[in-house]
Amino acid sequence: MKIAIIPARGGSKRIPRKNIKKFCGKPMIAYAIEAAQGCGLFDHVIVSTDDEEISRIAREYGAEIPFMRPAELSDDHTATVPVIAHAIEACRKTGWEARLACCIYPAVPLIQTQDLRDAHALMEQGDVEYAFTITPFPSAIQRALRRLSDGNMRAFNPEFVNTRTQDLEPAYYDAGQFYWGKAEAWLKGLSPHQAGKGLVIPEWRAVDIDTPDDWTRAEVIYLLLNTGSKRNE
Repeated sequence: MKIAIIPARGGSKRIPRKNIKKFCGKPMIAYAIEAAQGCGLFDHVIVSTDDEEISRIAREYGAEIPFMRPAELSDDHTATVPVIAHAIEACRKTGWEARLACCIYPAVPLIQTQDLRDAHALMEQGDVEYAFTITPFPSAIQRALRRLSDGNMRAFNPEFVNTRTQDLEPAYYDAGQFYWGKAEAWLKGLSPHQAGKGLVIPEWRAVDIDTPDDWTRAEVIYLLLNTGSKRNE
């Protein structure tokens, strides 16, 4: 069995009610639910939430809410892995024994169903605990600069000051969209960043929506991509 778990707590601070705020006409969480449904891989699409309004809206879009997330896993400091582990254990109590569980974040309007399929294919190759999307840093991290209190600049890594960018090793960051993982990896508390494979996606599709400016940029990209065409096709 394969399940999608969308962790969507109600206490977003920087963008209040972010997970159900309207994004281009639909509640933000709808995009994650629809992508999970559209990829054709999951036996169940579950939302883990502590919030009754999120629960109601998620059900309206076809997600299942077999449990409510406890308060101790719903604060600002709770990491993703224990939330997903709790969801897997709660699902087991209902008789759903998942082999793979995919955490899909709720604020991912640019998520692509094909990326979910491609990352799943990485999982099925074996010898991997997790698979998730990554994207290249826009500039060489070895050439990063620090700004001192007096405004002067210094290189973080002086040994690379005269190295050509094309001669430096590429670096990537987590696109913040989803993590496929073996159920046992989640339950053991393994970190996707330390035990996973990366699926590279273009930088313009990796928008981490944490601030109002992020939200505006994501809407602009979404509208440009979807004007006159059906989403994800």
